[in-house]
Amino acid sequence: MPEVKNFVRLSVLAALSLTTAHAAASGFALIEQNASGLGNAYAGQAAAAENASTIFFNPAGMTLLNGRQVSGTINVIRPNTEFTDNGGSRAPSGAIPLGNNGGDAGGWNYVPNGYLSWQLTPQLWAGIGLTVPFGLKTTYDPNFLGRFQSQKSQFQTYDINPSVAFKFNDWLSVGGGVSYQYARLSLDRSFSVVAASRAQTVSLHDGAFGWNIGAMFNLGKDTRAGLTYRSTLNYDLAGGVTVSGVGTATAKASLSLPDTVSLAISHQLNDKWQLLSDVTWTKWSRIQNVPLFLTSALGASAAGSVSDTLDLQFKDTWRLGLGANYHWTDNFMLKLGVAYDKTPVPDAAHRTVFLPDSDRTWLSFGGKHQLSKAGVLDVGYARLFLKDGDSLRSKGTGAAGSQGIVSGSYKSYVDIVSLQYTHSF
Repeated sequence: MPEVKNFVRLSVLAALSLTTAHAAASGFALIEQNASGLGNAYAGQAAAAENASTIFFNPAGMTLLNGRQVSGTINVIRPNTEFTDNGGSRAPSGAIPLGNNGGDAGGWNYVPNGYLSWQLTPQLWAGIGLTVPFGLKTTYDPNFLGRFQSQKSQFQTYDINPSVAFKFNDWLSVGGGVSYQYARLSLDRSFSVVAASRAQTVSLHDGAFGWNIGAMFNLGKDTRAGLTYRSTLNYDLAGGVTVSGVGTATAKASLSLPDTVSLAISHQLNDKWQLLSDVTWTKWSRIQNVPLFLTSALGASAAGSVSDTLDLQFKDTWRLGLGANYHWTDNFMLKLGVAYDKTPVPDAAHRTVFLPDSDRTWLSFGGKHQLSKAGVLDVGYARLFLKDGDSLRSKGTGAAGSQGIVSGSYKSYVDIVSLQYTHSF
């Protein structure tokens, strides 16, 4: 298996090596896996099955696609995240200036997706998807008052997901797949050593296997339901911790990414209007605290000691989406959507500077244009309104030493634009 694992890893990295990401769904999940669903705020995607991107949302949906189909998407995500100190922030002990509010921690991010669906027989389909299911990126000014907790943080995943689907009869189809997902985590921050400031860098990575299953139910000629599940992935991240002027040590951290369940409905109201809805549950409570262990000595810290702990204490969340499609002409469809997405952050004390997450509301619209018999172009736009969130975090633990206190409020919103081309052959 090592040869297969390395081959898959190289394939995914080659396809997605230019990707950067900022979470647009709650926590650090990325629901932006196509453009065809963005116009509906991704409502009902487990039942929509418009194109090969159904491999991610519900692989059973491939049974609604005839012949062969390839689909590619580029998502442009622009978050705006600004912190304001409320006067309660404190620098680590020692004569170190507190700093500023950090500016806009967001920035331009580009997330691609690609899919291939192939009908092998009248009842059997196969497909593969290349996606980025989780991502996070925050970058503050170098003099940010919270730089001892994080100045720049980034978490990226790259997923390859071969899948199959089988049509039992006119009312039931099932599908499933396996995923190999590669993850890397990096964190740059300042490190306080007796009134001096040094640079600290954490860089960890690992790969993990997971799986997904789904079912599609035809409830009548105008209505279908989709039910899908994506499994958790368990990572043993390994890499290094470097402190300028002190040295480098090897380190490790264990992380379990959440599993999700989604139930969706698609209903053709009449020859013009299609209605979509879904509810999705995510088990974010798998992430409570994430200790970073040194596996070799670093300065005065011995191997086996805890360098730091990310105390997140996530809670499970749900997401509700509603969408509508209007068949304007024979070759153009207008899409509308709204969604509400709960954050896994339980309270202000566990909202961190590298994940200043809060509840969000989606408003979106888009269009689908049939360019030719074989080609379809989808475009979508969404604005995410995040609830203003307080941030409070006390000092870190272990060898990381005091990281000060960051106390204040965040104002955030996210703009997303997606473009997708689908070709049938």
